[in-house]
Amino acid sequence: MKDIRSITVLGAGTMGHGIAHAAAISGYETRLYDPSEAALTRGRGQVEAILKKAVDLGKAPAAHADAALSRVSTTADVATALAGADFVIEAAPERIDIKLHLMADIERHAPADSVIATNTSALSITEMAGSIRTPGRVAGMHFFNPVHKMKLIEIVRALESSEEALQVIEAVSRRMGKETVLVRESPGFITTRVNASIGNEAFYMLMEGVASPRDIDKALKLGLNHPMGPFELVDLVGLDTRLSILEYLHRSMGEKYRPCPLLAQYVRAGRLGRKAGRGVYEY
Repeated sequence: MKDIRSITVLGAGTMGHGIAHAAAISGYETRLYDPSEAALTRGRGQVEAILKKAVDLGKAPAAHADAALSRVSTTADVATALAGADFVIEAAPERIDIKLHLMADIERHAPADSVIATNTSALSITEMAGSIRTPGRVAGMHFFNPVHKMKLIEIVRALESSEEALQVIEAVSRRMGKETVLVRESPGFITTRVNASIGNEAFYMLMEGVASPRDIDKALKLGLNHPMGPFELVDLVGLDTRLSILEYLHRSMGEKYRPCPLLAQYVRAGRLGRKAGRGVYEY
């Protein structure tokens, strides 16, 4: 099995910086790429903030945090990010055009034997893999937000994912301290499909006046033992991201995933969640 010494993360947003943090604290030399210098500055700053909080809470020694941060390098040049890469994790926004463009970059600039993992939560990994000449080295590696707190990774087998690629992703996941489940590629995998259904139904209940957002969240937390209510969760994930996933599931799997009109209305109003300061709740 291929020995992984470095990880390149493509995308410095919410998921990308979290994955970079997980890689760095696990001892991997970590390259964080984003075409936006501002996004790179924010991403590295967020990695530093997570490390600092761990030190402040007594969960990690300062020397360990400093060493992890020293392993994180950033670049806005994709060729530099991919040169000599052992293992690439694509963590771009959930748009297939962006991800296919990055797959072309990986094929152009990364070594031919690098393992390629995509953090997509719903898009077709088979389609991404099929866009390059060696689809067997591509599989899904679905992290959860916030990465430094969430223990699960869904490893997703695409149509032509090789056993070696899956084994390498499993080994990297374990070194990051994560638990894994293996999923055959299908729309939404396990968690996204279930979460999308719950969140969409919560919006239908809100639209119908069944209960307030806070009471719906409270009911699921106290009655079903969910750690977060569906509206708290969608505000964290992003309403635009949830809408995009539901639209994909609706196209792929039919009417039961039709997005609630109220969710679409919130997105049109710019109520995208915590990142916008306003979603279902005000921040």
